[in-house]
Amino acid sequence: MDCPAKNIAALAFGALLTAGCGSETNIHLELGTTHEPYAPPETAVVLPPIEVREGDGLPDTLPEDLVWITNDEDPVFASPDAKRGGTFHTSISGFPLTLRRVGPDSNGSFAGFLRPNQFGPIALHPDTRRAIPALATHWAFGADGRSIYYRLNPKARWSDGVPVTADDFVFAVQFMRSKAIVAPWYNNYYTERIRDLKRYDDHTYGVQGANAMPGAEMHGSYGIGPQPRHFHVLNEDWVANTNWQIEPNTGPYQVTKVRKGKYLEMTRKADWWGNDLRYFKHRFNPDKIRVDVIRDPNVAFQHFLKGNLDTMGLVLPQYWHDKATGAAFDRGYIVKYWFYNEQPEASGMYLNMSDPILADERVRFGIAHSMDFERVITTVLRNDYDRLSTFQIGFGDYDNNDIQPREFDLDKADAYFDAAGFETRGGDGIRINDAGQRLSFQVTYGWPQHTDRLVVLQEEARKAGLELVLDLKDGPGSFKKMLEKKHQIAWSGWAAGGLAPGYWEHFHSVNANKTQTNNITNHANPRMDPLIMQYRASTSLEERVRLARILEQMVHDSGVVVPTFRVPYTRAGAWRWVKLPESLAPRTSASMFSAFADTGGFSGGGLFWIDLEEKERTLEAKSDGESFGPTTIVNTTYRVQPAS
Repeated sequence: MDCPAKNIAALAFGALLTAGCGSETNIHLELGTTHEPYAPPETAVVLPPIEVREGDGLPDTLPEDLVWITNDEDPVFASPDAKRGGTFHTSISGFPLTLRRVGPDSNGSFAGFLRPNQFGPIALHPDTRRAIPALATHWAFGADGRSIYYRLNPKARWSDGVPVTADDFVFAVQFMRSKAIVAPWYNNYYTERIRDLKRYDDHTYGVQGANAMPGAEMHGSYGIGPQPRHFHVLNEDWVANTNWQIEPNTGPYQVTKVRKGKYLEMTRKADWWGNDLRYFKHRFNPDKIRVDVIRDPNVAFQHFLKGNLDTMGLVLPQYWHDKATGAAFDRGYIVKYWFYNEQPEASGMYLNMSDPILADERVRFGIAHSMDFERVITTVLRNDYDRLSTFQIGFGDYDNNDIQPREFDLDKADAYFDAAGFETRGGDGIRINDAGQRLSFQVTYGWPQHTDRLVVLQEEARKAGLELVLDLKDGPGSFKKMLEKKHQIAWSGWAAGGLAPGYWEHFHSVNANKTQTNNITNHANPRMDPLIMQYRASTSLEERVRLARILEQMVHDSGVVVPTFRVPYTRAGAWRWVKLPESLAPRTSASMFSAFADTGGFSGGGLFWIDLEEKERTLEAKSDGESFGPTTIVNTTYRVQPAS
C-alpha cells in the first residue's frame, strides 16, 4: 500500500499530530489546564467583512426593544444517578478519510462523533422540542421576523481554553462561504439562506436569514454554530493542511488518539465549561470513548458478544429476534432494550424521472401498486415495522394524515401498465411495449441487510409483469450513484429532522437534473415551485402548516416516491454495566446509547453511564457461570398506533 508522507503543522493549541503508514498517532492534549486570555497574533489573517446584498442587513447597533428570553423551566432529562468514569467501547464501519467536519470526504461515520461535539447557541429539548441554552444563555427575535439575536455564555470555551466569542460566529459565515473549504452546499446555504451576521460585543451577535418564519423554527434554520477563528487559515491549501488536524471544539470531548485504520479515542475534558449547566449536568459521563473500526456488522456483533463492545444496535428484526440469543442474553449479562420514539421519518423508493419510462406517471403508479410491503412487514420484518404513508411524517401539525399509501393491488397495477403501453408479456412474464422495451428497472441500494426485503418485493412484482433488478453497492457507492442521478430507482431514506418538513431540496425544479442535489427523483413541477417558495418565506405557522400539507399531497400525487417503512422505535443490547435513566430515553431519541446529541438537533444523547462496580460483578458472574436471568426492558410510552 502506498503511504505518501504528510507534512502536518503543529496545532494552534500546542498538540502535534504526526502520522506514518499504519502508525499510531498520539495527540497529547493538556486537558484541564488554565490558559491566558486569547489575543490574536499580529499575523492573523484578516478576512473581508460579510457581504450583504441590497435589502438585507442587520442594524448597526443592537435594537433596544429586544425581549431577551431563556429556558430554565423545561424538565431535566438526565438521571441524577449517573456516574462519571470508565471507557465506552463502540464501533464504526470504516476509518474516516479526514478529521475535518466539512469539505471533501467529511461525511463518514466518524462525523457522527465530531459534529455533535461542536455545540451551537441553542439545542432543542428532546421532550418539549423547545429551545434550551447551549453556548447561548438568552435569545431574542428581531422585528423583521427573520432575525435572531443571541447572548453567549461568557464561560464557554474552545477545547484549547480560548473563549468562544461573537467573532467566532462572524468567522463561521466567512468560513462557510469560502471556496477554500471545497463545500458547495455550505457555500450556497451560508450565502443564500444566511444573509447577515453581526457582532455587537464579545458575547452578543445577531443573525439574519433569507425569509421570515416562526421563531422556534428560526433556531433550526439560522441558529448556526461557531468556527474557531484562531485555528483556521483559509487558503488554497486548507483542505490538505487540516485533513488530520484536531480542530478545537466546544463540546465535552476531544480526540486524543488516532490509530490509522484501527481506532480513534476521545477523552472527556475535566474542566469542561458546561459541566454544571442545567441541561448538561449528569450527561456525557464516560471518561473516554473508544471507537473501533469494524467493517462487517456480523463481526462487530461477535465483538459485542465477547464484551469488546459495550452496546449494539438491534433495530433490524433479524438481529433482535435471531442473533440476540444465547447464554449472554439468557443469563442477563446483556440486557435488551426496546424504546418507542417519535422521530420524523422519510424512506422510500425514489423513481428517477429522467428515465423516459419512469417519466410516465402511469408507470410510477403501476410500480407503487406492484409493491407488497405488507408481506415484507409480516414476514421479513416480523411485524416490527409500520407502513410509511407518505414521503415524510413525524412533524406534528405539519403531517398530512389524510394521505394513504397506494396499496398492493395487481388489478390496479395491470390497468396502469396497460395504459402506459406495456400490454404484452414476454416469455419470462415481464411486460414489454410496442418498441420492445421491457418493464425492468434497477433498484440501487447500499445495505446488504435489506436484500431479503427487496427479494420479497422482487418476487411479488413479477406477478404484475414488473422486473426489479437488485443493484447492491457499498453505502458510499450507492449514495454517490444517487447524487449523480445515475440510478433508476433509489432505495433510500433521509435523516428528516427539526421541527418542520423540507421540500425545496427534494422537489424544487432548480435542483432537478443536477448532480449533488437531494432531488434524486429529478422532480420538476412548475405548479409546485412557487408553493415551495411561499412555504419557505411564510411567517405564519398556520399558513406553513397548510402549505406543507398541500405540498405533501402534491408529492403523493406525482408518484415519484413510493413510501416504504416506518420504524417507530429504537432497539439495542447493552452489557449490564451500561446504565440508562429509568425512562430509557426522551421521546425524540434516535438512539439510547448516543454519546452526544441525537439527529434533528434534539439534545437527547449522552445519558448513559458506565457502572464500573457492576462491570466487575458481571465479569465475575460470567466467569463463574452464574445467571442474573434474562432481561428485556420495553418502554411504549410514546408508541403511536398506525392508522387502520
